Formats: sequence, C-alpha cells, structure tokens
Amino acid sequence: MVLGAAVAAAVVTAVAVPEGAPGLGWPVTALVLGLLAAAVRWHARPAAPNAGAVRSGAGWGALAVGLAAVSALRDAEWLVTLCLLAAVAAGSLAVAGRAFRSTLVSALVVWVAAARALPWVVRGLPRGAGSARIAVSALACGALLLVFVPLLASADAAFAAVVGAVVPALDGDSAARTAVLAGCGAAALLGASYLLVAPPEPAVRAPRRSPLRPLEWALPLGVLAALFAAFTLVQVVTLLGGDDHVRATTGLTYAEYARTGFWQLIAVTVLALGVILVGQRLAPDGRRAPLAVLAVLTLGIVATAIGRMWLYEQAYGSTVLRLVVLVCELWLGAGFVLVLVGVVRGARPVRGMVVTGAVMLLALALADPERIVAERNVDRFAATGSIDLTYLSELSADAAPALARLPEPQRSCALAAVAGRVDPAADDWRSLNAARAALPGITAGTSYCAVAPRS
Repeated sequence: MVLGAAVAAAVVTAVAVPEGAPGLGWPVTALVLGLLAAAVRWHARPAAPNAGAVRSGAGWGALAVGLAAVSALRDAEWLVTLCLLAAVAAGSLAVAGRAFRSTLVSALVVWVAAARALPWVVRGLPRGAGSARIAVSALACGALLLVFVPLLASADAAFAAVVGAVVPALDGDSAARTAVLAGCGAAALLGASYLLVAPPEPAVRAPRRSPLRPLEWALPLGVLAALFAAFTLVQVVTLLGGDDHVRATTGLTYAEYARTGFWQLIAVTVLALGVILVGQRLAPDGRRAPLAVLAVLTLGIVATAIGRMWLYEQAYGSTVLRLVVLVCELWLGAGFVLVLVGVVRGARPVRGMVVTGAVMLLALALADPERIVAERNVDRFAATGSIDLTYLSELSADAAPALARLPEPQRSCALAAVAGRVDPAADDWRSLNAARAALPGITAGTSYCAVAPRS
C-alpha cells in the first residue's frame, strides 16, 4: 500500500505541479497527497489515535490545502510563495501531531522521516514469486502505454491535444524537472507514511527545576516591566496632547513622529516576546506574575506600533510592505494574548502562535492584499490628487480591479504595465489562476500611457 501510494504521489506531483506561473496544479497536488496519506493511515490501522489527534491532523491538513489553493486565486508572487511554504509546514504538522516537543521540528520532520522511511519500506516489501509477477505486470503496463499512447496521439489531433494538456512534454530540462518533482512527491508521501504508520512515542516533558532563585529571575523582568510602563505612560500623554504637544516636544509632525519610531517598536515587540518565552522556561515553580505583567505592558507597545503604522499610512500612502508589517504586528499582538493565557495556565503558547500565524496568512491571502493597497491608493488619489503610478504598475494582476477605477490616462498607465507581464493564454490547466483569467476583461479598452509614471 505504501509503495503504491508513493508511486501515485510521484506521478501526481510530476504531472500537476505548474511549470510556469503558479495555479490550480498546486492545490490539486496538495489535496491528492493528503488523500493518499489518509488512505495509508486508514489501511495500516496502527494503534487507534485519540479524537484530539484526529481533529488536529484534519485541521492542519485542511489548512495546508487551503494555503496551497491561494496559488489558484492570487497572482502576487510573494504571497503565493509564502502560502506554499506555509502549506508544506502545515502538511508536516498534520502528520507529526504532538510527537515532537518542538513545533519547528514538527514542521520539517516529514522530510527527515523520508530518509528513514526508505529502508522501512524495503523491509516491508513482499518476497516470492507472486511479487515478481506483479512487478512484471507493472512493467508490462508501462511498456504498453509507452507504445500505444504516442500512436493514438499521432492518429487523432483531438486526442493529442488532451494528452498534451495532461502530460507535459519532455525534453532534457523537462525530464530532469519531472524526475526531481516525482522524487519530492514520493519522498513526502513516504515520510508521511512512516510517521503515520510507525509514529514515535509522544514527547514527554520531564519536569525541570529552574536554576534561578525567585529574586534572580524576577529582577530583570521587573526592570523591563518598569521601562515598558514608563514608555506607555509617555505614549498616553503624547496621545492626549495631540499634534501640538508632539511639535513642541520633538519638533516633528505627528506623521513624522510615527514614521521615526515604528520599526524600533517592532524590534522591541519581537525581543520582548523572546524574553517572555525564555522567562517562562526558566520560571521557578509557581512564579508567573512578572511574566503576566510584562505581557500586558507589551500589548500596550503593540497597540502603539499599530497606531503609528496607521498614521504612517494616512500620511504617506499604503504599500504592500506596510500592510504586511501591520498584519504581522496584529499577529504579534494575538501572540501576546496567547502568551498571557499560557502564563496563567502554565502552558507554552508557541504552537498556538503558529496556528494563529497560518490562519492569519490564509485570511490575508483571501482578503487580497494587493487589491486592498491599490484601492487605498486610488481613494487617496481621488481625495488628494497624488498617486505613485510607478509603484502601482508594479503590482500583480490582483490589483487590476482596483486600478480600473482610476480615470484616464492614469488607468491605462497602470493597467498596461500589469497586463504586459501576464499572458493568460499561455497558462495550461496546471497554471489556471482566477486573477490572471479575469485580467483581459478588466484591461479591455486600455490605451497607450501618455503621461509620466509618477503624478
């Protein structure tokens, strides 16, 4: 069963993964690999898993397929790449469960398990005359297909078109690419099967005694909490004082004030999260209050950073980077809430933060970030008459519906550049993509750009 599933995974991966632009082939591959892994698990029937493990695996698997499906909806390369990487990690977490203490190890363990799965599969191969006959029969199937498929394709143009659409043409480079993809698909399925059929024992967290005395542990946290409290107090005073207070104390406008401090606040937030996680690991028994106080105060810094980014965008316009960083800051805020809950309950929040991050990434993809950025810039142009067409013309086909709202000649200047990078007619079934497919209808009537790119 495992060997047959690995062969099927190799074939599907080699055939379905897009060679050009990302598209429908990625979610098809993810779905088929997930179904094959589930079939192996059902057929092997090792020790029955508990209901929580089944729900966790199903949830991670569904999340992996959903993240892979973004490639069939969105055209933004950066977004599709992030979602595909997250889909690979989610798929590994689906089969690893809670057998490993580290979430990072769980997200990568399928590929490590693939190396251990090969001798495991070889040991499980049936021996004897019956197995040899099955192998000969399989070779005969391959030989028949190699002979008759080319003959039938050459005899009928319609059948040849179907074969050409399903089976990629192979030259030297394509053959090497197909072999690599087939190997990756087989390795992923073998690694998943090894973890599902012969899972390791769940990690046991041995109780650990902190090497620190309560005062030694609490003093640095208390000093940092006092510093965060002082910073938050200054922010409240500044917020109440408004623009006049900022000008009087800093010599900057409120927008310039927001711009100067945002990235530093991001760094403070990330470092504070690390301090809390390390402090939780080293905490003496029953000592949690300083961590809870620090988490609450850091939430105030997160709120300050979010407010500054909002002011930053209002003053200087919206970009994809600014939107993504704002979403990351919201994710860190959610992470600190999980940290606070974990501190109160004595649990570690890392896995919850990973789940939250994956869900927020999928939500961001479904919200269509490049379209949101384009819409904000179009609205800003209508209100102020200022627009950066150079930047907007570098966005993907996802932004086209919003850019179509621009008046001429700005509309043509933005859409012509977007349409010039996309050729929906060149996509085969593996690269089918909703954003690129809708582009010709959106750009219809686009004329030559007659103004400078920036206005």
